[in-house]
Amino acid sequence: MDDIIILGRIGEIALKGLNRSTFEGCLAKNMRKAIAECGKCSVNWSQSRYYITPEEENFNIDLAITKLTKVFGLTSVSKVHILETELQKMSDMACTLAKQQIEKFNQKGRTDVSFKIITKRGLKSFPMNSLEISSELGGNILDVYPKLRVDVNTPDFTIYVEVRESTYMYTEIIQAQGGMPVGSNGKACLLLSGGIDSPVAGYMVGKRGVTVNAIHFYSYPYTSERAKQKVFDLAEIISEYCGPVKVAVVPYTDIQLAIRDNCCPELGTVIMRRSMMRIAERYARRTGCSALITGESIGQVASQTIQAIYCTNEAAHMPIFRPLIAMDKIDTITIARKINTFEKSIEPYEDCCTIFTPKHPKTKPSLNEILEEEKKFDYETMEDTAYQNIIFE
Repeated sequence: MDDIIILGRIGEIALKGLNRSTFEGCLAKNMRKAIAECGKCSVNWSQSRYYITPEEENFNIDLAITKLTKVFGLTSVSKVHILETELQKMSDMACTLAKQQIEKFNQKGRTDVSFKIITKRGLKSFPMNSLEISSELGGNILDVYPKLRVDVNTPDFTIYVEVRESTYMYTEIIQAQGGMPVGSNGKACLLLSGGIDSPVAGYMVGKRGVTVNAIHFYSYPYTSERAKQKVFDLAEIISEYCGPVKVAVVPYTDIQLAIRDNCCPELGTVIMRRSMMRIAERYARRTGCSALITGESIGQVASQTIQAIYCTNEAAHMPIFRPLIAMDKIDTITIARKINTFEKSIEPYEDCCTIFTPKHPKTKPSLNEILEEEKKFDYETMEDTAYQNIIFE
């Protein structure tokens, strides 16, 4: 017996109590969806481990591993060989895995290669303990490949051995996303602008198990079709992690023009943000969301000072999640690069948040003056019209 499966590991889910099975089942469902195109397989779990077992010869195991690393809830995955718990078979497989690793390093011009073996013996009836198994297998490898050397601190490669009723052997632990499985912690609506911050905010809240919908405010002809397409592209990228992200598009030009023509320019951005929150909240409630998500960070721009955020918050009556609130821009960019949204986000197509921006926005607006400015145009009727004309694409 020498079958190859994928082993998945969980982290935070293992700390759950009586409702742990709910999270485990949700994760298994998400895993099956993520790898559905890879071929037929089974997904089972036991003792904080998930076992993805191919059920047909053409199952694409490498693609499945790539997709599983993007499933929230898994902390790592490995391609694992399963074999009989018999010392000679274990030794043969250890040598095979060592040979594969040696060839990889040789292709890179490396001839001085080091290794170590880490063994966990779960089968207590096996006559050797973990250290003895590692020593035996390591000695056999050195007999076959005498140019190898043992390095227990910084080896070039490690062979992992887990001895149970069957033995599991592998050489790589591939980091995944961690977090909680999407769908296990409610639903929220992301205000998706097309910049760097909002896709990262959606990713981060999705990582906590929240299903993410999105809403985009579109000001044609001041923003282009390319700008709108960029938003759809970003939603598609984060859907690799968060599951399908539906995007609703709000025709927002008339409201922005009304704010520009009737309100104090220095307060225009905050007034616009409040308007967006009201429309987004209506849409969120309509779609079963319990919170809004934005990419705001304290002090990043004038509309994100504490005073401005306070004024913006007052317009909504549901929680507003701001996962980037205390993050440096460099930290946000690091995550954006990691999840492959950065290059798309910096494409030079303006979104509605960047047009009609005042030269000298007020950084410490008061709620009273904002409310007085809002009286200067019929925002309720205009927002109702925009909401009624939301486009679903």
